[in-house]
Amino acid sequence: MKTILYVVGARPNFVKAAPVIQALAGDQDIRQVIVHTGQHYDPALSDEVLHDLGFPLPDRFLGVGSGTHAEQTGKTLIAVERALIDDRPDLVVVSGDVNATLAAALAAAKLCIPIAHIESGLRSRDWSMPEEINRVLTDRLCEILFTHSPEARDNLTLEGIEATRIHHVGNTMIDSLRRFEGPARMAEAWRSVGVEPGTFVLVTLHRPSNVDDDERLAAIVSALAELARSVPVVFPIHPRTAARLEASGGDERLAGAGIQCLGPLGYLDFLSLELAAGAVLTDSGGIQEETSALGIACYTLRANTERPVTLTSGTNRLLGDDPTSIAAIRPSPAGPPARIPLWDGHAGERAATVLAAAVSELGTGARLSVPT
Repeated sequence: MKTILYVVGARPNFVKAAPVIQALAGDQDIRQVIVHTGQHYDPALSDEVLHDLGFPLPDRFLGVGSGTHAEQTGKTLIAVERALIDDRPDLVVVSGDVNATLAAALAAAKLCIPIAHIESGLRSRDWSMPEEINRVLTDRLCEILFTHSPEARDNLTLEGIEATRIHHVGNTMIDSLRRFEGPARMAEAWRSVGVEPGTFVLVTLHRPSNVDDDERLAAIVSALAELARSVPVVFPIHPRTAARLEASGGDERLAGAGIQCLGPLGYLDFLSLELAAGAVLTDSGGIQEETSALGIACYTLRANTERPVTLTSGTNRLLGDDPTSIAAIRPSPAGPPARIPLWDGHAGERAATVLAAAVSELGTGARLSVPT
């Protein structure tokens, strides 16, 4: 029996990896091992998301937690290396672009274990983004690169990645969305918030470029307060953002403006609100994709995006770096879902087929080099 080991660390990793794990669950020749680094450890961003997705109970929880980029990456690298030495997998699968992604890829590469990367080839070409560093370096280390949009393959080809390593399978995040869209609609999370479908703006902001600078964060708070004068605003607040708002007094300003400030939400509750929103303001990459797949207007508070297909074929619009543009957002009726090739709910199955074929060619532990 061959072993595939998945390293997941943050909410987006769970959503992207779940369809692949599910697709391989019935393969009697493959043992799947899940290592949760604990990069996201808030219950709503970890336990509740895993529960909502029907995600298998992780075999290992590393408890890495928060810290600087160096601390988080370093602790994950050490802990994942130990897990790889103990479990001796034939293949390691990572997803996305968080610190756990790069750390796991480094650990596997140093032990000569083949690596597959879900969501390869995305590029913002903005090296001030930690995620851009993570995704570029991870792609260089991988034998199997799963892309979800045509420009991702082009990016990899321009960087010299051989065509045989690239597999265009589609967007596994959309697999999860389609699987749980019905239950999320039925949940009607908007009722408990006191808003009506199609009337409110849903907000999610967490990137350091938006929340770590006190002056910029204050400008965003002011713009959100102005927006709330015209339309209902619902803001599930990421723990990182919550800490910054509390330190600056921004949380009191938001509440005083009538904004519905919520704690972090599980996957189903957030998706339920997203489905009912008249517009979404975000700096998240995955939400740009989800809103496009749902036909919901998305406004991204960034100067660039590594997901240009959401601009050309989806519903996404870049607001740039000026927070004052937030105040002009207005809810609108949902339009038709974006028709992006292979965003069809079956990307996980296609990725699983590639992984099963690849791992069958490997001898158990044959490529694992353990230092003495």
